[in-house]
Amino acid sequence: MNDHAPSASCPAILVAAPASGQGKTTITSALARLHTRQGRKVRVFKCGPDFLDPYWHTLASGAPVYQLDLWMTGEADCHARLTAAALEADLIIVEGVMGLFDGTPSAADLARRFGLHVLAVVDASAMAGTFGALAFGLQHYQSDLPWAGVLANRVASARHAEMLRVSIPRAEDWMGAVMRNAAMTLPERHLGLTVASEVPDALARLDAAADALAQTPLGQMTLADLARWNTDFALPADPAATQVPKLLQGKVIAIAKDAAFCFTYAANLDCLQAMGAELRTFSPLANEALPACDAVWLPGGYPELHADLIAHNTRTRDALAAHMAAGKPLWAECGGMMALFDTLVTVDGQSHAQWGLLRGEVTMHKRLAALGPQQLTLASGTLRGHTFHYSTTATSMQSAARTARPANDVAPDAGEALWQQGSVRASYFHAWFPSCPQAVAELFSAPAKALA
Repeated sequence: MNDHAPSASCPAILVAAPASGQGKTTITSALARLHTRQGRKVRVFKCGPDFLDPYWHTLASGAPVYQLDLWMTGEADCHARLTAAALEADLIIVEGVMGLFDGTPSAADLARRFGLHVLAVVDASAMAGTFGALAFGLQHYQSDLPWAGVLANRVASARHAEMLRVSIPRAEDWMGAVMRNAAMTLPERHLGLTVASEVPDALARLDAAADALAQTPLGQMTLADLARWNTDFALPADPAATQVPKLLQGKVIAIAKDAAFCFTYAANLDCLQAMGAELRTFSPLANEALPACDAVWLPGGYPELHADLIAHNTRTRDALAAHMAAGKPLWAECGGMMALFDTLVTVDGQSHAQWGLLRGEVTMHKRLAALGPQQLTLASGTLRGHTFHYSTTATSMQSAARTARPANDVAPDAGEALWQQGSVRASYFHAWFPSCPQAVAELFSAPAKALA
């Protein structure tokens, strides 16, 4: 960063772990909830492309949550969002992804780039003295990593906590121990955490986690204490560079929004509105018809959990069919695409008729079928995003294009197929709209050449 550029300063930490499943989301949400309850303004971000953890962070902080990823969202986007947060917040919390050094780029890369102090959360339920070695390794594996300390999670007893504490070489690195407590467990299913809005006692779980964290040195820190983790974010030199072209001015986009279609980035909605679009929502699970619109977006989600209901919701199906027959554009991502096919076969082997607007069958599996960053090149530009799904498709349709990995792997079987039928485009690919507004405008416009 330019040391002479104007900057915004705010305590900023990145909650990381040695691996997935250590409790990062619970601790991130607990810390946000604890400070929010005390009247402080907390801004939370999620490292990587995850849709689910931000639901919990939003509930905990009461503020929108955005993704940060040096490849998918880009360094400039990360910089702008962190700076905007620093100008208004008392505390910035970023939840990492997977293990601290996993992936390219990793959470550690993000921490080093922006000076985010790393708080390591370690599931210490099956260790004692090794806890200190693990914490030491996380801190020193890369010499230039900003460090906040280490928190022991899922600890069995006060005696166990003391064994963990004395294993830490530097006393100031000990952020405390959080005991095992079923009351603060966040429920999971096959794609990750259950969406917070589907858990009736979600806020009570977060309050229990915040209460537990309040008993630790980390939870007892005041704003003056947190100032040790202040980070300066240089203000962008050219605010005009972040302006979005009004390529969807005057267009109305209908977006499916309910428990089956819930994977939408806040940044994508912001991008569509910044491009001039008016957004209207509808619920396929409630069998709602489309609102008057120029284009439709069916985002990802959990159609497999609602397959029978989707099959019987003919009002929504007929409205989508009429939309397609009129030659109006429809963009369907992952779960949104799955519901468009003829049939969906769940993991128990049950076959459910779906909307039948695309030819083919979708089959759910117990293991991941694809995971990782992807990019989709259209005539007007390249969109960045990712793929993450447990199903596969079988169809007689020929793909109109395929996504590629960040390394531009163009092998015939690399990436996800982009299916196009008439004015419909569909793929397992989840797009990050701000990465290329020109390509977004293309997705929400009728194809120049509609394929039968």
